[in-house]
Amino acid sequence: GLTQRAQQHNQLPQDLTRPSSPERTRPLPPDVGSTEPGFQRPREVPPPGTAPGLTLYATDLLPGADGQFRVLKDRTQAPSGLGYALENRTVMSRLIPSLFRDSHPHRLAPFFRRLRESLAALAPAAGDEEPRVVIMTPGPHNETYFEHLYLSNYLDYTLIEGANLVVRDGRVWLKSVSGLESVDVILRRVDDHFCDPLELRPDSLLGVPGLVEAVRRGRVAIANPLGTGIMESPALMAFLPRLAKHLLGQELRLPSGATWWCGQPRELDYVLSNLSKLVVRSTHRASGDIPVFGNQLDAAGLAEWRERIRARPHQYVAQEQLTPATAPTLQEGRLYPHQSILRTFLAAGQDSFMVMPGGLTRVGETPESRIVSSQSGAISKDTWVLASEPEQVVTLVPTGKTVYPQMQETLPGFAAENLFWLARYAERAEDTIRLIRNIHHRRNETLQLADPVYQAALEILLCGLTQMTMTYPGFTGAGAKERLAEPQAELVDLISNQQRAGTLAANLSSMLNAAYAVRNQVSSDTRRVINDISDELAVLTRDGHAGLHPLEDAMDRIITALMAIAGATSESMSRELGWHFLILGRRIERAQLLIALLRAAVTVEMEPEIEVLVLESVLTVAESHTLYRRRIRKQPQ
Repeated sequence: GLTQRAQQHNQLPQDLTRPSSPERTRPLPPDVGSTEPGFQRPREVPPPGTAPGLTLYATDLLPGADGQFRVLKDRTQAPSGLGYALENRTVMSRLIPSLFRDSHPHRLAPFFRRLRESLAALAPAAGDEEPRVVIMTPGPHNETYFEHLYLSNYLDYTLIEGANLVVRDGRVWLKSVSGLESVDVILRRVDDHFCDPLELRPDSLLGVPGLVEAVRRGRVAIANPLGTGIMESPALMAFLPRLAKHLLGQELRLPSGATWWCGQPRELDYVLSNLSKLVVRSTHRASGDIPVFGNQLDAAGLAEWRERIRARPHQYVAQEQLTPATAPTLQEGRLYPHQSILRTFLAAGQDSFMVMPGGLTRVGETPESRIVSSQSGAISKDTWVLASEPEQVVTLVPTGKTVYPQMQETLPGFAAENLFWLARYAERAEDTIRLIRNIHHRRNETLQLADPVYQAALEILLCGLTQMTMTYPGFTGAGAKERLAEPQAELVDLISNQQRAGTLAANLSSMLNAAYAVRNQVSSDTRRVINDISDELAVLTRDGHAGLHPLEDAMDRIITALMAIAGATSESMSRELGWHFLILGRRIERAQLLIALLRAAVTVEMEPEIEVLVLESVLTVAESHTLYRRRIRKQPQ
């Protein structure tokens, strides 16, 4: 049933864009599809029949309480969830290896091998060279960016954003640190209308100017092709049984729930009369695909929705309200029945589609959740299809005696930039912590001794902190005298205020953003340390800090983690381009911070006894005090 449905959707774009004639009957009303925002007219995409079909297809299946599966949604544009299904399988096989071994679930690697073969087959003729396939992502702020990273690592594809590609001479090129590198196939995770600001959506910052023209010329292939987003419209579900007979000459084996498109008068009347029993959806995802359950509306709500549907009937469909099956889910130490939805995946082959032997099962956040989606807090489960006997272990790593040439290293520009700034922000946070800790100790000595020499040294260091972190006015400028006398509030703000540029919290937040964008460039242990820093940042930014003492432990843990990252990148990261950008960022930032600190501390005229205290602090912050004492054996001067 899934294979038949994939074949049907594979032929559907040609039928939607093919002009009708008196001799040809079309099973679709003319307003279905062509009025949707996701519809791409033939002038905007390659002509039907010249572009490859679907490479990846997914469906959301609803396991009914009656034991039958029904299709809730079709995903044809840029189906998500593959990476999460793969990660779930990896985690479960490690957590419960004995159950995994004894149950003999079908392995997922053959499916991903088929996907790799299908993508490679899309490439324009490239001789004996292996085609370059990239994954195009909207960027780190997309909610599924983790999956994009995970898939790029597993499939060994370069992860890029639209800004990293450029079209020249009708071809698509990757802007890498080494220069322009040709791209043959793009596995996109960007919606249709965002892919090309020249010919599609002009305000898009996610696409590549000229991409559509390169596709027209046959110089690059896109999976899935542009224009396939229209097939995700729920309006088509009302006509899929008829389309199966028209396109395939077969009955639809895997049905959807009963669907009524409100653009037809008889169906509109039925929906308005039975609204309290139905589920209303928008026909396109652009306006938000949040279903409205009629049985949850009061009389006023039903009246309001009837008016909405009457005003724009073409934009709404209604579906029968299905009762999904439940899956036992552990919550607070007990099992509860949560409603579940199964997302299945299919990859194209030469003659047919291959179904992934598994999928991504999502269950509602609570037993009462009616909407099951990742955006609404749903959790996921690994899904097993059991084999009758143990399967052979299959991986994506080439086997045999064939000698494969080493691939040239590719480092996209955005990866180099984020590695560079990851190192700079890490160094900035590390030096800020060291100086604040030293100032805190100097302040404790000043309060104990009540010595004006210590107070003068403390004020110089506080001014140096403002100059080094660029958090003006801080301890300089207007009001500085009061803040120097009572520095605690300003110091706490310099540590915990994430919204103020230059503070410790802001630098850590920027470092984490850069690290998230390039987490596929670092080791798993380094990612674990980065996660620890994220937890400590939450401690720093928590409201209600009365002083520095509660923050000291958190800063100690953070600086230990920062040193662990520096050690891991130094010892465990190969000396390739990414490592060089990390080292560049760290050395440049360390030099600039040290210069700023020296400018504030050693260019100020001061008494010799004050100078000793200030220079001791400078040496401590620069991690050189012990070395100075061992080599010079005199007071700092």
